[in-house]
Amino acid sequence: MNSEESELAKVIGKLLKIKGFSLSIAESVTGGKVGDIITGVPGSSDYFEGGVIAYSNRVKIELLKVPSETIQRYGAVSIETARCMASGVKELLKTDVGLATTGIAGPQGGSIKKPVGMVVFGIDIKGKITTNIEYFNPPRERVKNDAAVFLLKRLKDSLEK
Repeated sequence: MNSEESELAKVIGKLLKIKGFSLSIAESVTGGKVGDIITGVPGSSDYFEGGVIAYSNRVKIELLKVPSETIQRYGAVSIETARCMASGVKELLKTDVGLATTGIAGPQGGSIKKPVGMVVFGIDIKGKITTNIEYFNPPRERVKNDAAVFLLKRLKDSLEK
């Protein structure tokens, strides 16, 4: 973990503690990197309940309760799926805040509509859900790292409001 990630995780931890919020994470494209950054801070067990690496659609559907119709209609990489993942992990782990990442890290799997580097984020804070789509530059490891940091910056901004 670099110093930017460490500082970001510390600030998020302080904000979660101040608000009395607990956190859970559903990661697909980032493969556990968001959780790794969060748990890099000593004492993160005070607010971090856990995470699910929901790489397959089956896990998204069965564990996070993403409706199969949502994935069929919009795809695993979509705003609709990210919303359901964020809410699903929040419900599953009984937390105040649920985060989600889904996307295409590459090098394969991209299309014209959903290119390599496309990542969709979901943040559910006490039922208020925000989503967004961002595009990151390959290679794969950079997409995963940049997406993890981006989501944590969005969470920090949301918690500061």
